[in-house]
Amino acid sequence: MATSKTKGTNAKIKELKGAKPEKITDEQLKQVQEIVNKMNRAQLEVGSIELKKHELLHGIAGLRDQLGALQKDFEKEYGTFDVNIQDGTINYPVENGEADKED
Repeated sequence: MATSKTKGTNAKIKELKGAKPEKITDEQLKQVQEIVNKMNRAQLEVGSIELKKHELLHGIAGLRDQLGALQKDFEKEYGTFDVNIQDGTINYPVENGEADKED
């Protein structure tokens, strides 16, 4: 088996392998630092948004509880909690049996 080698190739490869830089360039370092800083700020902002979301969801749960209590009060006082929230009209259920008819 014959192999063809370019004269001096092995020496050049060995020379290139031995010359390893110890640091990245200042410009590359600056780019990496900027990107990492932007990522950290974005993650912090996402955390703040998630915290706000969590607080809002708890607020909604509290409002649902308040609405449920108010509906119970309406049920006791008016016999129904079906109220038009635009004008306050109470929508009483039909009591003459007409609504229960099946066709």
